[in-house]
Amino acid sequence: MSQFDYIKDIARYGLENDQERLLKVLEDLIEYSKKTKKVNFALQLQSILKEGLKQQQNSGLSKVGSQKYYIKESDKQIDDLIIEKITSDYTFDNLICQEVQKEKLEFFVKEHKGINILRNFDLPVSNKLLFYGPSGCGKTLASYVLAGELDKMMYVINLGAIVSSKLGETSKNLARIFRKASSEECILFFDELDSLGKIRDYSQDHGEMKRVVNTILQLFDYLPQETIVIAATNQINLIDQALYRRFDMRVNLELPNKKQIENLIDLTLVKSPFKFSNKQEKERFVNYAEGLSYYVIQKILIDTIKRTLFSAESQKKNAYYLSTKIWEQLLKQEKNNQ
Repeated sequence: MSQFDYIKDIARYGLENDQERLLKVLEDLIEYSKKTKKVNFALQLQSILKEGLKQQQNSGLSKVGSQKYYIKESDKQIDDLIIEKITSDYTFDNLICQEVQKEKLEFFVKEHKGINILRNFDLPVSNKLLFYGPSGCGKTLASYVLAGELDKMMYVINLGAIVSSKLGETSKNLARIFRKASSEECILFFDELDSLGKIRDYSQDHGEMKRVVNTILQLFDYLPQETIVIAATNQINLIDQALYRRFDMRVNLELPNKKQIENLIDLTLVKSPFKFSNKQEKERFVNYAEGLSYYVIQKILIDTIKRTLFSAESQKKNAYYLSTKIWEQLLKQEKNNQ
């Protein structure tokens, strides 16, 4: 069967209200999509199917009339706590970092892909991961890489919506989002986790934020092994120590050294016709860029390409050369802003 045949059957069984056949053809389409390397589509469809079944089982949907469904307010509240639901095509080939940290992440993936082996020996599976380090050094990218390598849906959590001024509401919001993640075996990504630490430090209601941290610790203890929590922070010193120790793996993503800057240049320009005019120019860029983050360096390279294009500089033998004048100016500006 082709994808179009599956879609026609879905429409037919949906209109006939034949749920048994509808579920069967949806499951078949998910498997077909995985085999034809449409993994993102398969994961999204699988998530929709799981969520729909869960809502029906929990009477979260009220059927009215023919085919009209209304979602309970509690489900809407959960959606408000999520910035976005994403699938990822990123792999370790997209990630540049220190080898020791990359090996940690590769082993993290190996644990989850071999989860049944660990269970046979009654061994725990690491599923709580903390990224820390300067801004722009790949913490968010690393989370996308793990989502891609593990073929898991990732929920990017809205910490601003989770934290509430109402007594006890923050803990309830956290419990809601952890329950949803546990039922779907997905990845929860908490960016800027230190914001909870800051609130704990400076809030007038210290007791309330202490309860929030205790709630997180308890939720961690009952987190299913297939569900993963990834958190990121630029200010590791603001994270509560009890919370810090609860993470199974802590990965420090630092500023790139010269070798990593060179790898970043190669990765950024691999599909581009642009290149440095000679090896010495590339070495000068690497030396000058040392001390900047991955994000800033890559942005300077991309801005240089765009500005070079509009500068109408000469092209030699269909090769496009990065303007030395432009990248020097951009690097100087960034250094001066530090």
